[in-house]
Amino acid sequence: MELKSVPLRHIHEKLGAKMVPFAGFTMPVRYSSDIEEHMAVRNGVGVFDVSHMGEFKIEGPNALDLIQRVTSNDASKLINGQAQYSCLPNDQGGIVDDLIVYKIKDEDYLIVVNAGNIEKDWNWFIKHNTNGAVMKNNSPDVCLFAVQGPKAVSVLQRLTKTDLSSIKYYHFAIGEFAGATNVIMSNTGYTGAGGFEIYVLKNDAEKVWNALFEAGKNENIKPIGLGARDTLRLEMGFCLYGNDIDDTTSPLEAGLGWITKFTKDFTNSSAIKKQKEEGVKKKLVGFKMIDKGIPRHDYPIKDAAGHVIGKVTSGTLSPVLGIGIGLGYVTTPHATAGSEIFIDVRGKGLRAQVSKLPLIG
Repeated sequence: MELKSVPLRHIHEKLGAKMVPFAGFTMPVRYSSDIEEHMAVRNGVGVFDVSHMGEFKIEGPNALDLIQRVTSNDASKLINGQAQYSCLPNDQGGIVDDLIVYKIKDEDYLIVVNAGNIEKDWNWFIKHNTNGAVMKNNSPDVCLFAVQGPKAVSVLQRLTKTDLSSIKYYHFAIGEFAGATNVIMSNTGYTGAGGFEIYVLKNDAEKVWNALFEAGKNENIKPIGLGARDTLRLEMGFCLYGNDIDDTTSPLEAGLGWITKFTKDFTNSSAIKKQKEEGVKKKLVGFKMIDKGIPRHDYPIKDAAGHVIGKVTSGTLSPVLGIGIGLGYVTTPHATAGSEIFIDVRGKGLRAQVSKLPLIG
């Protein structure tokens, strides 16, 4: 399959980014070093170009009906200008994708999905759109910049008259930003470091990107690649689709019961409700290494007797903690915070401890 390019690929290459294939796109994985970029976001401000993400508009009198039937969370609770984390359950108890639902206004919603699942998700919505909601795939026309870090808001505020401090977490405003109109400024992100995600039309992307770096000069604003995006989200314990959640993992096993609302019917809701009543046999947990070592995707997780009790789904060296951290599924008796588990690293059982999320909390 031919790789797609984000509109600002030429800028990333000019900045010296290492470009790699990711989710069907050629993406910047790093500009300097993963650790340097990670700490720039934790302590200052950085910009991720995540324009590979997918954006669907769902409109009309049957828009909410469609969203309610295919997503696990309750979108009827959204007010105008509010966003909601949710997922698309499949018919077998797994997850088609995780996503964010934005309520622009009544009968007008934006759905943001993972880049690697754009076609899959679009087809899923089409399949279930039996009552004629108006759907449009805006993914090719929208660019998305995640401006993250404790200094992000002060940089962003220089570029808009919208009072960003009044926008609560998982809320957004639409207005003028860096000379571009109709920009969505969303108090969301995938780092736990604070900041906003800025949705702009493709034609405005370069102008907005340049304005961000001009406005953030004094804060030493930096471009950030996918490498640091992964370590930042892992320190927070945020799921990555394809690693920690997929078509075979249930929302309840993945610790996403909080976005699974049984106050309505949705795809496979009766089976998931039964699973809740009976209890899950495995759970996604965060853990920190006690012994020196770095856990990696698919490494076996064992108990003290050497029996396999699960596997690592994501792992890395935490730049903040300086130790190995990870997420993985383990059998429910071993999922309690404080439980000692063993990560099989090339045949050697290294000690780790199940920890509450976020892992740097």
